Formats: sequence, C-alpha cells, structure tokens
Amino acid sequence: MSMTPEIAIRMARAAFNRALTDADLAAIGSILAPNAVLVAGTDSALISGRKAQLFAWKREFSSPGRTVYTRTPETIVISPIEPIAFEHGQWVGVATTDGPPLASGNYSAKWRQIGNDWLIEAELFLTLA
Repeated sequence: MSMTPEIAIRMARAAFNRALTDADLAAIGSILAPNAVLVAGTDSALISGRKAQLFAWKREFSSPGRTVYTRTPETIVISPIEPIAFEHGQWVGVATTDGPPLASGNYSAKWRQIGNDWLIEAELFLTLA
C-alpha cells in the first residue's frame, strides 16, 4: 500500500524537524529541491537554492547560542492536477538550552513530488511573536 501525498509530506516535515534538531545537513539537503527558496520571517531575507540554504544552516548550527526551529503543519492541500502541494502551519524557535520560545509565527511551504520523494520548493515565514 503506498502512502498518500499528505502522509508523505507530513513524514518529510517530521524528518526535516529532526534534521534541524540534530544539525544534520545531509538530511536537510535530501528534503530540499535544488532550487528551493526560503523567505525569512522577520527581515524577509531571501535564501535561494539548496546550497545557499545548507550554507545558512551550517552557519546557524555553528553558533554557540543557536536556535532550534520546529515547523508544525496544520493543513496540507494537494493539487489534483500537478504533483505539488501547499503546507500551512506554525513555527517556533527555541534556544538549544530548552528555554522559552525566542520567536514564533506562521509558515507556508510549497512541495513538489520528484520521483518518489516530496521535496520543499519554497518556504515563507511570518514572525508573529
């Protein structure tokens, strides 16, 4: 039995969250499309491409007081005509010392099925707190 696109995306998101917690660049790279785009929540900085994102994460992971980000999907909409989907949810960033949230907000992500894998093509973050 093959899994539904929604379950595949939710599993990929869970793997991405684990990779962020574990500072696992290889795992992060395996979930990002080559041309993935990220628009940051506060300053709307644009990080374009898998390589640029991995460079940014590597820099983040090397920071002594680094923030661990978790994205929690609320809705996933699968396109009936293309192998694409939209994910909406909440994100939070906490200090690695298990402190209170440092920042949080909403996010949207666009996914594309490439082969058997669902990959992140774009993520857009809104900082609310």
